[in-house]
Amino acid sequence: MTNLQLYNKVCFENSRTITERYSTSFSSAIRLLHPSMHSAIHGIYGFVRLADEIVDTFHDTDKETLLSEFKVDTYKAIAQGISLNPVLHAFQMTVNKYKIEHHLIEAFFKSMEMDLHKTKYESAEEYNNYIYGSAEVVGLMCLNIFCNGDKEKYSHLESSAKALGAAFQKINFLRDVKDDFGKLNRTYFPNVNFDTLNDEAKEAIVADIEIDFKNGLNGIHQLPVGSRFGVYVAYKYYYSLFRKIKRMPTKVIKQERVRIPDFNKLVIIFESFFRYKLQMMY
Repeated sequence: MTNLQLYNKVCFENSRTITERYSTSFSSAIRLLHPSMHSAIHGIYGFVRLADEIVDTFHDTDKETLLSEFKVDTYKAIAQGISLNPVLHAFQMTVNKYKIEHHLIEAFFKSMEMDLHKTKYESAEEYNNYIYGSAEVVGLMCLNIFCNGDKEKYSHLESSAKALGAAFQKINFLRDVKDDFGKLNRTYFPNVNFDTLNDEAKEAIVADIEIDFKNGLNGIHQLPVGSRFGVYVAYKYYYSLFRKIKRMPTKVIKQERVRIPDFNKLVIIFESFFRYKLQMMY
């Protein structure tokens, strides 16, 4: 192994550590993908997580400057094919290897920039634009890896990948509604804020998510074999969260973060495995 190969390996391992420490559920799903995909997916997650931390966590810093510098460094790393920032080095390797289109990265940064100043989304257009940049494009980045250069397959699955990313993000909004409003003063759902979120408003949101899940599942069935099971497990995890949220009164959701116990996560994996083997994925 050359020193450059060692550096590449260390950078991807750094992104893997970030993934494992920040999201045990997502890490579990990655392990179920074909091993050839692991490093690249970690590279994407590490990049997304750092940007997310800038806008959501580093409250005593100049977030706008940090994000702007991170954006400049990202594009510089991609253009030069190297970075001394381990997360950006892993990300640029992934972007350049799989030819991830830059407009996806730009849309992601646009949504992160919205989080710096925007606290309310008063129209469906604003809401959908935010979800596209914060979640759907991340799904599309991953789809580039799953399809590994098969542009026809990518185009065929693009709408399903966007739907699945949207479903996951909307679930996160419902799950984190207390912290989003209480700590960050954000309300993502258009014409709905923390005070007016009631069971009727929740049912409308739930119906919208149900459509996204249906469209997303349709695409999972058509994914390349190496990615199908891992993505299906992620789907089942989020769908379990979704079912739990559907059953809970809105007043409870507004008071606590909805979680799936670790034991139940293991059950989801085993159940998903048998459904996958029996070709009964639903």
